[in-house]
Amino acid sequence: MVKRRPHSLIGHSRKKGSRSAVGHRKPAAITRRGPRPPPSGGRSLQQLTVSLGDLFATWDESKILRLAMDHVASAGPYTAEAGYLLEAGGDLVPSAGNRQDHALVVQPKVRDLAGQDGSVAVPGRHAGQALGLRGLDGLHGYLVVTSRSPPTGTERFLLATLVRHTAAALSVAFAQRRRREEAGELHGLREERAALQRQLVTVVGELAYRESVHGLTADVAASGGDEEAVTRALHALTGLPALVEDRFGRLRSWAGPRRPDPYPEPDPVRQLALLNRAAREAGPTRIEGRLIALVRSHGEILGMLALVDPLGVADGHAVLALEQAVMSLAPELAHLRNQAEVELRLHRELADDLLAGTDETSAYARSEAVGHDLHRSHYIVVVRWSDREADDSFARIVGRAASAVGMRSLLTRGAEHVVLLADDRPHAGALYETLALDTGASCGSIGVSARCESPDDFPQHYQEALRAPEVLRHSRKQYGMTFFDQLGLYRILGPGNNLRELEAFVHEWLGQLIDYDARNNSAMTETLARYFDCGGNYDETAASLSIHRSTLRYRLQRIREISGNDLANVEDRLNLQVATRVWRIVLGGSD
Repeated sequence: MVKRRPHSLIGHSRKKGSRSAVGHRKPAAITRRGPRPPPSGGRSLQQLTVSLGDLFATWDESKILRLAMDHVASAGPYTAEAGYLLEAGGDLVPSAGNRQDHALVVQPKVRDLAGQDGSVAVPGRHAGQALGLRGLDGLHGYLVVTSRSPPTGTERFLLATLVRHTAAALSVAFAQRRRREEAGELHGLREERAALQRQLVTVVGELAYRESVHGLTADVAASGGDEEAVTRALHALTGLPALVEDRFGRLRSWAGPRRPDPYPEPDPVRQLALLNRAAREAGPTRIEGRLIALVRSHGEILGMLALVDPLGVADGHAVLALEQAVMSLAPELAHLRNQAEVELRLHRELADDLLAGTDETSAYARSEAVGHDLHRSHYIVVVRWSDREADDSFARIVGRAASAVGMRSLLTRGAEHVVLLADDRPHAGALYETLALDTGASCGSIGVSARCESPDDFPQHYQEALRAPEVLRHSRKQYGMTFFDQLGLYRILGPGNNLRELEAFVHEWLGQLIDYDARNNSAMTETLARYFDCGGNYDETAASLSIHRSTLRYRLQRIREISGNDLANVEDRLNLQVATRVWRIVLGGSD
């Protein structure tokens, strides 16, 4: 039996008996310009040339390889078994048009060729060859082809032409891809450069703004760093109205337009909620159209610095300026607070000593040290509010109210009241009305002593100031402001008088009524006191006692009978009225 030699797909032997070139050296189609087509191949070449135009109609490498595989059969008895593209990393990637079973089996064999052409075994096929697709810049991939029969010279020439054109089309496609990648890379570099330039502009602007902020805050510090300077600087930096409030919500400073006039009175409940909300934030926070930052010292809230920004235009620069302003303001408010506490303590110590009695020479010297003119005539003012404890908080409220109505005074407090040593006679009612507004309640009484001409007068007149609201408390009015020098007859009723004589006086005029009430559990003495409080008006007296007019007439008749006194007699009426006052105020009779 004669053994057939393997045939070449795109090359031929140079002489009889020589070994096939397949797998041993580069095919002539790849390494040389290739064999000339025989004359009989002109028609096939013309047909293939028309088909090869499709290879250059696209820049998609995978599509070019698929088109080449589709045209293999038109070159001769060939079958395209697999096609591979060479990736940048050196990997061979199968084409989408491959026969998957052949592609997976053949791929390792093609990789072993290491870029050379060579024969490969394809399962169920004869004469399989891997043909390198090489361009000017190197290998682009492989085309694996088998032949059903030995190809003619023309058919080998056509296949070699197809391989060269495919390699050329891939070279063009790869070049276009590199050009696109380079263009994309160039565009990316340009975008990166533009972004860096924008970032540089932003950083320069940020540094310039920070320099402006530090410059203005340095100017504020150099000028003393008071609240007015801080708010003016903050307004200049941001263009927004700036303000400082104390922790109670009272305005301390404002810079910029649209300042409310009058400034709204703070609501204590709302103010506490606002401070708690702002305290939960690490930095400035937006609340009710304001950008707010708390001013603190050692964790204690001293006040609030804010930008009025109802439209929300404040940006990061405004936040930076606000934070710097808070840092500038905190030492100033802390200093003012400490100074106020020291002054308040010195004022209280001086006031306490004056009320208890102290050396006159020492008192004058100490008053000068705290900036208070003790040489002026003074009035002692006692303030008591039924729904407020006389603590430091209430003392601060009284001090602010006194300043608001123009009172210059020393302030201290007792167990149940706050005391002011005012250097002028207070305006009737002004202090009470201001305190009623500040506390939200009108259940308070204020007593004012007679004039003190020297420090020696303070202890005695302090007792007068204490007596005045006590008389007021047992009157029909109960609340308000009372001056001791306007009490008239009531000035003799109270501490400092002969209690035994007063008791005897009350027993003389009211003893029988008091005994009658004790025996019968009645209220004849109280009825008589209310009758005098209402100025002898039957209707008002009956209403205050919640009884009928006829019942009141009956009681008054019984009072005449029991006491033996005539209410129509001027002398009896005066003594009875004074006796009821003493019974109430001095002896603690029922209200």
